[in-house]
Amino acid sequence: MSARILVVDDVETNVRLLEAKLTIEYYDALTCGDGLTAIALAIAEQPDLILLDVMMPGMDGFETCRRLKDEPKTRHIPVVLVTALDGRHDRIRGLEAGADDFLTKPLDDVILMARVRSLTRLKMVMDELREREESGRRVGVDTAGVARLKGSGGRVLVVDDNALQAAKVAQELAVEHRPLVEADPVAALEAARGAVDLMIINVTSEGFDGLRLIAQARSKEPTRRLPILALVDAQDRPRLLKALDLGANDILTRPVDPEELSARVRTQVRRKRYGDFLREKLDHSLEMAVTDALTGLHNRRYMTNQLQALVARTNRGSEPVAVLVLDIDHFKAVNDGFGHDAGDEVLREFSVRLATNVRAVDLPCRFGGEEFVVVMPGTTLEDAHRIAERIRRDVGAAPFRVMDGKAHLNITVSVGVAATTGADDTPESLLKRADEGVYEAKASGRNKVVARAA
Repeated sequence: MSARILVVDDVETNVRLLEAKLTIEYYDALTCGDGLTAIALAIAEQPDLILLDVMMPGMDGFETCRRLKDEPKTRHIPVVLVTALDGRHDRIRGLEAGADDFLTKPLDDVILMARVRSLTRLKMVMDELREREESGRRVGVDTAGVARLKGSGGRVLVVDDNALQAAKVAQELAVEHRPLVEADPVAALEAARGAVDLMIINVTSEGFDGLRLIAQARSKEPTRRLPILALVDAQDRPRLLKALDLGANDILTRPVDPEELSARVRTQVRRKRYGDFLREKLDHSLEMAVTDALTGLHNRRYMTNQLQALVARTNRGSEPVAVLVLDIDHFKAVNDGFGHDAGDEVLREFSVRLATNVRAVDLPCRFGGEEFVVVMPGTTLEDAHRIAERIRRDVGAAPFRVMDGKAHLNITVSVGVAATTGADDTPESLLKRADEGVYEAKASGRNKVVARAA
């Protein structure tokens, strides 16, 4: 898997060395020597990962990282701080600035490439979500809430059979989060299916195989996207590398440093919420694409696609499908006499009465204006006629209250009914017959149901 990586270091020798290592592994490397140029390049080129030196003149790596994470166009790009500093304070400062990891010079090439692979995999997933988010933004979906996402208050599942260590980790987490400790890996996987923001797994546990637990979590749909922080011994390189290869999002070495634990957990919780945010916006934008904004019913586009599939199945020998076409009588008089706001109130109330008089498997839709369609799978012409009569009676049974109850309008509806009869039916022919039934109902006095056979 190739990726574009931005290398930022003011020492030319370091830049060329890292560039050579990345090129050998088939990565595309961009380079620069200062923080301001790095920010501009990141915005323009959108790399998949940034390897950022800390000790630079002018703007240091900490401030550069902070600005990258504050900028909406670059906050999603993983940043690894690379430095000769190996102090605990500097590492925590880097994580709190938003860095995804902190690597110490001289670099361990194997660990470096493992982190590069892990973080670029994550970036690819986030890029797909962001592309869909951008599509949602273009159709008016609100995405401003991402700036308010926090890394505290998360539900963190600690999976560890070392009771003393687990208790200590939970105690530290309880300051900002809601920890849950589980020693049994089977029970942990079940618990992770719920509202969990992060799973911390001790891969050195004696009672279970922590690496296998990571693999199982990644193979199951409910936990596939759940962030995993692996606890490993500092000198246990094989386990550390294997945890990253299996899909651990981050590594925390033992003995656990409380501040580093807090910083890494905040990063993972914030990232999880960002991913959830994008997915929710995607779901919302998809819903908007198939839903009528005024009534909450499905729209014409969605109805057309569903009817096409149902008629195709019917033509292959499946159950019949029926459609109702409903047109509110004298609706223009409502708009002319009481205003379009009152007309909208009538449409919303009509939609409620329509939806409550059809079955759960039926598909009530707003076709356009005051015209509605109900698609009814597995329904004969006679059954559809009976349901249409029930809708007609309910619509006319009680007045529609509009204008905050100041007006009560008597509303009626004319309904045309059609159902498939053989292999020659099409969605268009079915809707045309039902539409002809509506015209006949209106021509004969309105407030009627007319069924049209083929």
